[in-house]
Amino acid sequence: MATLLRSKLSNVATSVSNKSQAKMSGMFARMGFQAATDEEAVGFAHCDDLDMEHRQGLQMDILKSDGSEEGAEPPLEGDIHYQRDGTGPLPPSASKDAGVCAELSGQGKPKITAWEAGWNVTNAIQGMFVLGLPYAILHGGYLGLFLIIFAAVVCCYTGKILIACLYEENEDGEIVRVRDSYVDIANACCAPRFPTLGGRIVNVAQIIELVMTCILYVVVSGNLMYNSFPNLPVSQKSWSIIATAVLLPCAFLKNLKAVSKFSLLCTLAHFVINILVIAYCLSRARDWAWDKVKFYIDVKKFPISIGIIVFSYTSQIFLPSLEGNMQNPKEFHCMMNWTHIAACILKGLFALVAYLTWADETKEVITDNLPSTIRAVVNIFLVAKALLSYPLPFFAAVEVLERSLFQDGNRAFFPNCYGGDGRLKSWGLTLRCALVVFTLLMAIYVPHFALLMGLTGSLTGAGLCFLLPSLFHLKLLWRKLLWHHVFFDVAIFVIGGICSVSGFIHSLEGLIEAFRTNAED
Repeated sequence: MATLLRSKLSNVATSVSNKSQAKMSGMFARMGFQAATDEEAVGFAHCDDLDMEHRQGLQMDILKSDGSEEGAEPPLEGDIHYQRDGTGPLPPSASKDAGVCAELSGQGKPKITAWEAGWNVTNAIQGMFVLGLPYAILHGGYLGLFLIIFAAVVCCYTGKILIACLYEENEDGEIVRVRDSYVDIANACCAPRFPTLGGRIVNVAQIIELVMTCILYVVVSGNLMYNSFPNLPVSQKSWSIIATAVLLPCAFLKNLKAVSKFSLLCTLAHFVINILVIAYCLSRARDWAWDKVKFYIDVKKFPISIGIIVFSYTSQIFLPSLEGNMQNPKEFHCMMNWTHIAACILKGLFALVAYLTWADETKEVITDNLPSTIRAVVNIFLVAKALLSYPLPFFAAVEVLERSLFQDGNRAFFPNCYGGDGRLKSWGLTLRCALVVFTLLMAIYVPHFALLMGLTGSLTGAGLCFLLPSLFHLKLLWRKLLWHHVFFDVAIFVIGGICSVSGFIHSLEGLIEAFRTNAED
């Protein structure tokens, strides 16, 4: 009798523990990231910008297994995917959690509120790369401030029309969601002649942006550490090498469990740092150099500023997944409005007060202008945030590359990089390490934060945020558009194209010159 009673109590305790873990997982999922054991598939939803914070971060979800479909390959244990479009296989061991996920979400995925969706968007457009905006004001003056407002309006609008491309009217006249991701929209626009061309273009742009984001994290880490300890006999290149040595274990990680625990704290710490910078600038309000804010622009360097501003607003790539996971998708437009209005106000104030404080001495990373007494503390926190944010775009880039080149069924260019037991093969691990080393080499030879940020914003930022959404909107919904929508789409496409080409050319020229200078040294 006692044995039976102990057995029942043990079963009850195990059940309570499992339910408690399920509730905690659901809570973390709604906050934007999820905790998991080694046997679970982890979906990470943290949008940082560059952080993708955009820029990087990323709306990742717990992914369902497609192994039950006829002809589908069985999922491999340990083959964990981090995808923007919310599709992909799970390990067999994750099937035991399917009931928990279904119970929590009602549809197999945890749904988020408009406020939680807004938090993800805010992380994407209010990340570390805000630190480069005062440098954009240095070369653009009041026009730079206008562009911060203009970019917010345009990115908010293109985000909405991108979501509109996910929906079509069915035979009953009802608006239904027929697509799930940016790639689906791109493929629909290129069908039927080239049904996969659009998706490949978007994937290439996505990979470029993610890899450039990783490079920027290494560059900013080296820059901040060098300026924090200028008396040490360590160069910026050496600090970048040290940062990369810390990041090399990213190639061996199987999930983002350890990193995800710190993501929220890092984001909050970054907001605190922004407030500290603004507070210091306000304390020197009497010395503000209003006469230094120009009405004219530096024709050679201002296009680079355009790329910096655009890059700080990039979030379109994960918006389809975010909208699809909202409890009430009708609140998406309202959420986009208040997040971009808030971003516009905060970015404009931050860039203006920082420039007024240091005027022509404004540096590429504004924290380098702080007094040495507080600069080291602030920069160390920012370096920690950069290093913890690096795995997010790195894993996303690796996942896209592996899916496109090694795991795309019969269309894969190379054999699967995972073995039959689900373990990563040695050459697959070598490719991951090579990607980390590539980000280091770029950071060493082109250690210019503003130039790299401007190049990325002009190339992929303008393309994903300005050009492609307006083009897709015209292609898919042109018969139903009002004349002013057509006018806005065409105007955004033309203006975005001009800014993209101009910024890309000037940024590329600056990078080539910097590369030659570093090669000679």
